[in-house]
Amino acid sequence: MKIGHFICIMAFAVLIAGFIPPVLASGNETTDTATNYYNIGVRYLAAEDYPRAIEFFNLALASDTTMIKLSDGLLYTYQGKAYALIQMALYDDAIGTVEEGLAIYPEDPMLWNDKGYTLFKIGKYPEAVNAYDTAISFDQSYTSALINKGHALYQMGRYQDAINAYKRADETDPGNTEAAQGLAKAQAAAGAASTQTMLIILGVIVIVAAGVTVWYMKFRKPAEEKKPEKKARGKKK
Repeated sequence: MKIGHFICIMAFAVLIAGFIPPVLASGNETTDTATNYYNIGVRYLAAEDYPRAIEFFNLALASDTTMIKLSDGLLYTYQGKAYALIQMALYDDAIGTVEEGLAIYPEDPMLWNDKGYTLFKIGKYPEAVNAYDTAISFDQSYTSALINKGHALYQMGRYQDAINAYKRADETDPGNTEAAQGLAKAQAAAGAASTQTMLIILGVIVIVAAGVTVWYMKFRKPAEEKKPEKKARGKKK
């Protein structure tokens, strides 16, 4: 998986891990069960223990989410669970989690980007592009979504569209290595495709010309030569 794909959620996880005290430490438990489970899930996520992170995110979602819904905690729960599932290549489950999150947060660009990525991983490239476009519609400078869109378009053979996506990603994050690499790859593929197309067209022209020549030589009717007129014989006297 590309490093930059989920940098936002990882940055969030590291932030939480650094500033939230251990929820299981004696005397530090919060009074809200969902928040407790959520905090533990974030810590496991930051430690890259994805099965345990998913376990506690599920416990948070199964609890009363009234408190964490007042902040962005519930949104981050869906984002974190989806991220962990993607890391474990459980793409169908990841899509299900994303859909649950989008039912509550239909305009969250990260969830749409996650949906696009999971669709991309199972080979549904057109659907992935649609999901990325939705993410970008809510965040015009979402670099990861633009890069991921470029990847999907490249797989579809839409090299010029992929080039445009990578260029936009570079504009939002100048010098982005993944965008630069994708752009170079798409440009090379576009050039090769253009050359191949020209060769095909040239080959068709040669074949057609050869066919016309053969047909002309084989089936044309030669012009009929005019027979010399016979001179009328004079009558004998």
